[in-house]
Amino acid sequence: MLSFSTWSPLVGGALIGLSASLFLLAHGRVAGISGLFGSLLCRTSSAPLVRMTFIAGLVVGGIALGLLLPQVFATSWSPSLPHALVAGLLVGVGTQLSSGCTSGHGICGITRGSLRSFVATGTFMLTGFVTVFLVRHALGGAP
Repeated sequence: MLSFSTWSPLVGGALIGLSASLFLLAHGRVAGISGLFGSLLCRTSSAPLVRMTFIAGLVVGGIALGLLLPQVFATSWSPSLPHALVAGLLVGVGTQLSSGCTSGHGICGITRGSLRSFVATGTFMLTGFVTVFLVRHALGGAP
């Protein structure tokens, strides 16, 4: 596992904020990943090339980081396929219920002062805290 550094999260956060701001300025849309990805599945999607390019950039960036610094993805925990499928399904249901995901609400919505985004992000965080507690302590799961 990597040791904590102040600069990596700071630079990463600044780049995420910059990319979200540039996307909003250039396209007039919030850079919410679930909304961008979900709308690709609709036939009536507006600006599909912009959406595909954004999603492709996320995938290519992750692959490049994995090739250049594979240790950043190192983990001792490996979920089973059923756990991963259930988790993915729950994330999908949650993004539909909240009309967005952590990137849309947490990064873009809060910075715009959206009350709905404050509530959604708080709910995401609380759910994450409870889930980690249950998995680690009540169910004896991942470290």
